[in-house]
Amino acid sequence: MSRITDLQKNLFGGTTSNARQFGMISTLVAIVLLFQIWTDGLTLTSGNLIAVVSQYSYILILAIGMLMVIVAGHIDLSVGSVAAFTGIVVAKAMQEYDLPWPLGIALGLLVGAAIGAWQGFWVAYIGVPAFIVTLAGMLLFRGGNQYIGNADTVPVPEGFRKIGAGFLPEVGPDTGYNNLTLLLGVAACAGVLWREWQARRTRREMNADMAPLWVTGIRLAVMFGVIVFATLRFAGGRIGTSLPISGIILIVLVLAYSHYTRNTIGGRHIYAVGGNARAAELSGVKLKRVNFLVMMNMSVLAALAGMIFVARSSASGPQDGLSWELDAIAAVFIGGAAVSGGLGTVSGSIVGGLVMALLNNGLQLEGVGSDMVQIIKGLVLLLAVAFDVYNKRQGRFSVIGALTRPFRRDDPAAPAPPAAPNSDVDKAGIAG
Repeated sequence: MSRITDLQKNLFGGTTSNARQFGMISTLVAIVLLFQIWTDGLTLTSGNLIAVVSQYSYILILAIGMLMVIVAGHIDLSVGSVAAFTGIVVAKAMQEYDLPWPLGIALGLLVGAAIGAWQGFWVAYIGVPAFIVTLAGMLLFRGGNQYIGNADTVPVPEGFRKIGAGFLPEVGPDTGYNNLTLLLGVAACAGVLWREWQARRTRREMNADMAPLWVTGIRLAVMFGVIVFATLRFAGGRIGTSLPISGIILIVLVLAYSHYTRNTIGGRHIYAVGGNARAAELSGVKLKRVNFLVMMNMSVLAALAGMIFVARSSASGPQDGLSWELDAIAAVFIGGAAVSGGLGTVSGSIVGGLVMALLNNGLQLEGVGSDMVQIIKGLVLLLAVAFDVYNKRQGRFSVIGALTRPFRRDDPAAPAPPAAPNSDVDKAGIAG
């Protein structure tokens, strides 16, 4: 095998999970480079990257939960309303009852869990389609937000605002950078190195094929380069800013849910239910429990996203959460999830969300009006998926096909055509 073939096969398309989003990562890189040139270098400045994470982290958090909902074969249209309802409940509790902000966060998560249990009960145990349940929830909790808040804005205390508008603090000697962000970058590089070493050791113990060592070196160099670049950008912002606290929350959730969906029995059950619910149930998967927990988890993450948005905005208002569900669903589908369920990854959804976030950010930097931003985002989503589906049908390279290949089941053999009746007995059987 030539070196070029080795590089094509293993650098981004080998067996590591990072390779599965190569097609969408290429799109993300292209968008970044386009707007970096178009905006005269503003896109990749420290201030802009920090603003992107701060402004869109709540949508990316929603995308994590929506990915699991869609993989299980459902859809959730209520997440924006659930986020808004949770935000007003928590804001009112802290304002009128002097609830300490840490307890306010706990209250918000409990509200999200209760809403998720309510919707999960109807979906899993009553059998009402999730589309209908969450459509009703969208109306119910939007009305609840306006009823509880009297359609007014409700401010939140300073301590609570840190989860949405706070940054890693400045500690240690003056290095010209935020030291905690630098330490996180070092930890990220160490984690990537350890994971690569573990993967190679496991494959060696299994006597499986491994990527050539020089390909692994190139892959590590690319990943280290991206991590170092991002670390210096986030650590080098103006004094008092660095990696947002909401970004830390997002990173923790991505790592936790990626591990859960890939490496645990519960996570694999979600894919099994979305791939073929009946077969999964016959195999011992507790279908009702999976559906219940998926819907409940979505509402908990929606509650968290709502609190982060309220904290960043310094107040809860009646317009919070509008169209959030559409942004989350778009991120998941752009990231490679299948409409019919059973396919998709957390990392792919995050990449899809970043594509939409940076597209939106770049257009705003160029002064494009909000009306045209919505039109362009809608066209990009439609054309990207349509082009990919067309290529897949023509047998050409498909981004979504490449993303979903690691999870794809073998196509069932086509059923044999029925034999033509050639006797009176056959004809009589068919007639009967």
